[in-house]
Amino acid sequence: MSHVDIDAIADELLAAYDSGKTIPPLTTTYPGLTAEEAYRIQQRQTDSRVSADARIIGFKIGLTSAAMQQQLGVDQPDYGHLFTDMLYAADAPIPVSSFLQPRAEPEVALVLGRALHGPGLSVADVLSATAYALPAIEIIDSRITDWRIALEDTIADNASSGGLVLGSTPTPVGGLDLALLGCVLRRNGRIQQTGAGAAVMGSPLQAAAWLANTLTARGAELSPGHIILTGSITAAVPVQAGDSITNALDRLGTVTALFG
Repeated sequence: MSHVDIDAIADELLAAYDSGKTIPPLTTTYPGLTAEEAYRIQQRQTDSRVSADARIIGFKIGLTSAAMQQQLGVDQPDYGHLFTDMLYAADAPIPVSSFLQPRAEPEVALVLGRALHGPGLSVADVLSATAYALPAIEIIDSRITDWRIALEDTIADNASSGGLVLGSTPTPVGGLDLALLGCVLRRNGRIQQTGAGAAVMGSPLQAAAWLANTLTARGAELSPGHIILTGSITAAVPVQAGDSITNALDRLGTVTALFG
């Protein structure tokens, strides 16, 4: 173990949120930083935010598709926390100034009707616990300069979270094969990326099962009402003020994020 100062690094990342200034890659500054230490850094920030009255509304799974792993140069998924102040309305401009290096991803969001905790959870368990699915856009962001991240960097940085926008029409998942859902990601009306649900670890449900089992192993669980962002179906696209990003998903509908 590299014996890094967990508190100091957590404070450094929290300060980057407040100052709007990115920091060098943690894996460069702290050689030998491990994934376990990175999750402890993430958890320390989560504890600080909850102490300051933030509320956890769910979890995001990152780096689930080959496209995103290749884009960011990592080789396995990770997870981060979702907070109340990360949820943006679909019908109001999202201030780009709230982010440092924003990019948008098309995702399937699952909303739980009951708790989901393992060990040994399967897709069937996820199905029975899920109340409904929604189309979603995740706004990823990085406190690491120029997105020069290794796996440990993004884990420590709350899985490069930024915000999320959810569709407004819930769809029950029973009878749906989420692996076969087609996805079209548009920016300002022009197609940027296309894909299918199978890009996400074989299925968004597989990704959710991975998350639930991973959280169980870390002493946490998914609660009723929690949102699960199951991971990007395509590579992410950068966004700037004036952009309109739309995620159209077969059977689930469409959601649009407006950036101001």
